Amino acid sequence: MKLFDVYPINPINIVRGQGSLVYDDKGQEYLDLYGGHAVISIGHTNPHYVKRLEDQLHQIGFYSNSVEIPLQKQLAEKLGHVSGKDDYQLFLCNSGAEANENALKLASFYNGKKKVIAFKGSFHGRTSLAVAVTDNPKIVAPVNETDNVIFLPWCEETALEQAFAKNEISSVIIEGIQGVGGIHVASESFLQKIRSLCDAHNAVFIADSVQCGYGRTGKFFSHDFSDVNADIYTMAKGMGNGFPVGGIIISPKIQPSYGMLGTTFGGNHLACAAGLAVLEVMERDNLMQNAANVGAYLISELKKFKQVKEVRGRGLMIGIELPAELAHVRKELLFTHHIFTGEAKPNVIRLLPALNLTKAYADRFLETFSTILSQQAVPQI
Repeated sequence: MKLFDVYPINPINIVRGQGSLVYDDKGQEYLDLYGGHAVISIGHTNPHYVKRLEDQLHQIGFYSNSVEIPLQKQLAEKLGHVSGKDDYQLFLCNSGAEANENALKLASFYNGKKKVIAFKGSFHGRTSLAVAVTDNPKIVAPVNETDNVIFLPWCEETALEQAFAKNEISSVIIEGIQGVGGIHVASESFLQKIRSLCDAHNAVFIADSVQCGYGRTGKFFSHDFSDVNADIYTMAKGMGNGFPVGGIIISPKIQPSYGMLGTTFGGNHLACAAGLAVLEVMERDNLMQNAANVGAYLISELKKFKQVKEVRGRGLMIGIELPAELAHVRKELLFTHHIFTGEAKPNVIRLLPALNLTKAYADRFLETFSTILSQQAVPQI
């Protein structure tokens, strides 16, 4: 048997990691500014994280949600405290796509409506309903297509108001900062408009925080910059620092009933141990403030490069838009200078490092980036 070939693979075998550094099977060191799609939130092989998981493995690794799992309640309490959403309710699952799937389903249960508003450039996952609200026809199979999703232009308030006119909207799902879409930040006024329209029409505001949440922007949820609360926040990626865990937190106005949602693996003992370790390290080491500080420094310095078309983002979720003639820079960073970054089409470099990234590593990237750009031919005037 061979692997189903759906991933473009870099010919690099990473075998070890420590903090913001990873190493391949030949001993080559790489600076990791991507964290495996924003997953590594507290650094590779963080000692507290490793011990938490190891200790749990020596007790019990898994049992189903048919029994009490005190770690789930501990995780809910810690998450409420660190996020500032103490009065919300937690449902645990395994991934960001599942989180968004459950959020959309729960919203429809709540108000009995079917229509969902999503936005151009959005990415919400690859499962049935999550991919239906994702703006990429190439990954939407015919069986996923539905007339229940309305795609609107990004951050256009008039279009949003018009979509609510028939009073048939179940939910609005929006990333506080679009990730795959190219690091586009939702304006505070637009998020406030979503909140007011959802209140007026009994619709559910779903804040997709899978990539832009969990402290990455300097606040726990990037939507928090708008000073409004969503009804449901979806989470995954940085939630487990590499262990598969996802979740949604749900406002008190939405009441649960037995069988409404369910999962086999969600909220298992190891997942909860991983989730608790992440929050404990974030709180102990003040990582949200570090993300804000180092991110602001990176953004400020990157804006000084004349060749860069635009720098977007908040905290340690940064997009560097380059002109077409510099499309090769990301590969040069990786294969020549051994720095992992991400991309968004067509020419955006995405930085999604661990939240404890140091200024020294930020400078290492900036110096390398400067070196690459300085080697480009200067156009004749």
